[in-house]
Amino acid sequence: MSELNKVINELLEFRDIRDWKQFHNPKDLSLALSIEASELLEQFLWKNAEDANKDKIKYELADIFAYALLLANHYELDLPSIIREKMEINNQKYPVEKAKGIAKKYTDL
Repeated sequence: MSELNKVINELLEFRDIRDWKQFHNPKDLSLALSIEASELLEQFLWKNAEDANKDKIKYELADIFAYALLLANHYELDLPSIIREKMEINNQKYPVEKAKGIAKKYTDL
């Protein structure tokens, strides 16, 4: 079993022994992801990136990944596969010869 699968199983166990599965539907997991992403952004608000609190960033990222893993698990998505698939799509949208060193949307390249 991979380390990722172990973490997912630990999350499921944590959730299930608290009877929280009833709250972890796709809509609410998606909302939680957005909220946690906003809390991550808050760590950078009104300061330089290097002044952000690394411990707070760590915990906000943990929340984001936990909800993302639970959402992926709900839909039985294989994370390495879907990440590679999306990278291939982005490879087509952002070919190196057009996108290297340029921060523009693919429609503006």
